[in-house]
Amino acid sequence: MSAMIGYIKRLAGAAMLLALAACSTTEVASLEEPTAAPMTGQTNDPAPGFENVALGSEEDFILNVGRRIYFKQDSAALDSVAMATLDNQAAWLNRNPTWLLKLQGFADDSGSASKMQTLSQKRADAAMAYLTSKGVDPKRMWAKGYGNDREVRDCTERSCKVQNRRVVTNLRTQPDAV
Repeated sequence: MSAMIGYIKRLAGAAMLLALAACSTTEVASLEEPTAAPMTGQTNDPAPGFENVALGSEEDFILNVGRRIYFKQDSAALDSVAMATLDNQAAWLNRNPTWLLKLQGFADDSGSASKMQTLSQKRADAAMAYLTSKGVDPKRMWAKGYGNDREVRDCTERSCKVQNRRVVTNLRTQPDAV
């Protein structure tokens, strides 16, 4: 009897595989997804869905340059990773001089609100000074510290808090209203 049940299970499994093999999802996929650009096998091939990002656009800046830098706890000093990102930002901004930028500084909750406000402003100012040193016109930029009012993550783990110690570069077409 158990041999018969095993045979029936194998037969049912084979029938399901045949039914699945007969199904074709290519017609459905072609309706739901745009055709992907041909891949060259290079590491700089665009990610699917981002093939048509215009050079010099805000999307180009976000995807290809990066807009966030991070800091050590209680520090506004730029490390080598932050400087490399800012170097890329400066080069991009110097090629695209019509963009203005707002540098937003943030902090975690490792100190008083006033201390974190001051630290976040120092971080934004440090990023602005570095970009200025790389040829970006300071008249195109302004820096604003937000303290720990806008945390990305509310957490207690050290590895999580680093996400809140950041400067975010936001492109603008005109200055913020005061």
